[in-house]
Amino acid sequence: MQNSKQPDTIHSPAKPDTCILCHGSNVRLFYQDVTEQYRSDYYQCDTCRLIFAPERHRPTPQEELERYDQHNNDPEDERYRAFLGRLFNPLIRLLGKNSKGLDFGSGPGPTLNIMFEEQGHTMRIYDPFYADDPSVFGETYDFITSTEVAEHLHTPRHEFDRLWNCLRPGGYLGIMTKLAEDDNEHFADWHYRLDNTHVTFYTKQTFRWLARQWNATLDFYENNVMIFQKSS
Repeated sequence: MQNSKQPDTIHSPAKPDTCILCHGSNVRLFYQDVTEQYRSDYYQCDTCRLIFAPERHRPTPQEELERYDQHNNDPEDERYRAFLGRLFNPLIRLLGKNSKGLDFGSGPGPTLNIMFEEQGHTMRIYDPFYADDPSVFGETYDFITSTEVAEHLHTPRHEFDRLWNCLRPGGYLGIMTKLAEDDNEHFADWHYRLDNTHVTFYTKQTFRWLARQWNATLDFYENNVMIFQKSS
């Protein structure tokens, strides 16, 4: 196990000026991985409690694509559908008939959109690598989903606000991402961190902060699903 205490740095990292979510300046070094395989610094914002890797330690788009191309997301795979069901099941119960939705970050094997279409809803998809059609952001939706995407975002405030602005009053934004614990002992050995395309990590406090900014209601399901509702 790696040292869970704030490590003695082997270099003097340049601290980011602001948080990439709330844009506040209360940012501090949270954890520094000094191993050869996972070398990176991670910072935490004391305002919104987001944990993130600085720009210098994020993968390039080509490195991201190479990693995503390894994903084997098959719409016919019942295990994959069950995994997506963690968000699908609570959200489907909230929707009216014939709702219109957007799956943001649909990946190389879009599946969640098919699951909603099977229940009579209309879906569009967006993915910057596999379905890069920005026209989807010119429409409005009754619901938007984003599964296992938030942890990849380099500019989460921009992306979240863009999605929120596409939601109709009363609409739902469902996000699935594993939540970080607010201590570096857990973070040091957390498998979720060890994927180099995962650069942004959220605590429950982070999503509560975001809900306050949007004046939204927020519900947590299990330990990795959050559903926001926009005020009517």
